[in-house]
Amino acid sequence: MHRVSRTSSSPPGCRRTAALLTLLLAVALTGAASCRDAPAEPVPIRIATGSPTAVYYAFGQSLAAILNRELPGVRASVVITAASAENVRLVGSGAAELGFTQADVLPTTTTDGPTVDAVARVYDDQLHLVTTGGGPVRTVADLRGRRVSVGAPGSGTEITATRLLEVARLGGDEVRRERLGLDDSVLALRAGRIDAFFFSGGLPVRGIEQLAGRSATRIVDLGEWTEPLRARYGQVYVSRDIPRSVYGVDPVTTVANPNYLVVRADLPERLVRDVTRLLMERRAELGAAHPAAGRMSPRSAIATAPLSLHPGAAAWYRAAKP
Repeated sequence: MHRVSRTSSSPPGCRRTAALLTLLLAVALTGAASCRDAPAEPVPIRIATGSPTAVYYAFGQSLAAILNRELPGVRASVVITAASAENVRLVGSGAAELGFTQADVLPTTTTDGPTVDAVARVYDDQLHLVTTGGGPVRTVADLRGRRVSVGAPGSGTEITATRLLEVARLGGDEVRRERLGLDDSVLALRAGRIDAFFFSGGLPVRGIEQLAGRSATRIVDLGEWTEPLRARYGQVYVSRDIPRSVYGVDPVTTVANPNYLVVRADLPERLVRDVTRLLMERRAELGAAHPAAGRMSPRSAIATAPLSLHPGAAAWYRAAKP
């Protein structure tokens, strides 16, 4: 009797198919593990600032360094801009996440719902009217018929300076206006292409400090125009002194208005809470970058009318009980 032997071995084709399936499964599992282990893309925090020789830029650079150091998963950077009005537009449109602005740039009402919230009131801007030490401009009235830079297009300086000229009855063609940023204004004044320039910034403004250190410079007193500005445009304007110690020139009184750090309204609450915490807890470091940044306090930071605080910022202040 012949016995038929049996074997458990599969045909060669089946073995090859099984091996291929095993290899594909291993590749798929490896890919899935790699996806799980891959680091998430960093969250961009673009900070809209201003001129490289003005306060917003120094403040923003220091804040970006702090956020990058202390918030894992965040990549912060600064954006050089014309300042306030442009910054509000960039943040509101989603082209930046944070930005600095003067209070008088902000609308007093919103019709389509807010796209920008406040993180904090950070310090007060002071309007400078700068001219040469031996020049003919000693009062605002002396600007009539002269070449004057009123600030870059899209800047808070342009808005405040234009309002001051209006209340001083120097609107329209009464002044030969140029629209230059801080750095270009300094160069134009030194070259004699303009007779004076306006700039709004926290003390000291580095570009004006450098100008006063190199050539005879005068800052014109603007104190008499605070009340007319308040009467026509609202209560944000106040009088503040610029003492001799700031620029080494004769002391004056000028017009000031608050500065805010603003944020996109749709940013996550937890992220904005962390930004607010670091803004307040690292005031000494920020103040080393520029003295104006060190003047913040949690108590004054919450006064951000007409803007509401972002829910994340409000949550931090409630917990901190300023």
